[in-house]
Amino acid sequence: MEYRVIPFTANIANNEGAPAAASQLQALIATNAGQGWEYVRLEQVETHVAGTDGCFGIGAVPPSSRSVSMAVFRR
Repeated sequence: MEYRVIPFTANIANNEGAPAAASQLQALIATNAGQGWEYVRLEQVETHVAGTDGCFGIGAVPPSSRSVSMAVFRR
């Protein structure tokens, strides 16, 4: 079995909601299905973003965590 993992972030306007996000995911699934890939699931991956020291502590940014969505396909 072969797998493909693609980052997915829905871009929606303030007046749009879940249907707009669902439409974007559906388009991603349809595009990959056309290439022979079967959609498996959407995974959340936790990432660590390193902080910076700044100059003498001025402008320092603390480290943080971020969750990224990944669409998983197989064929």
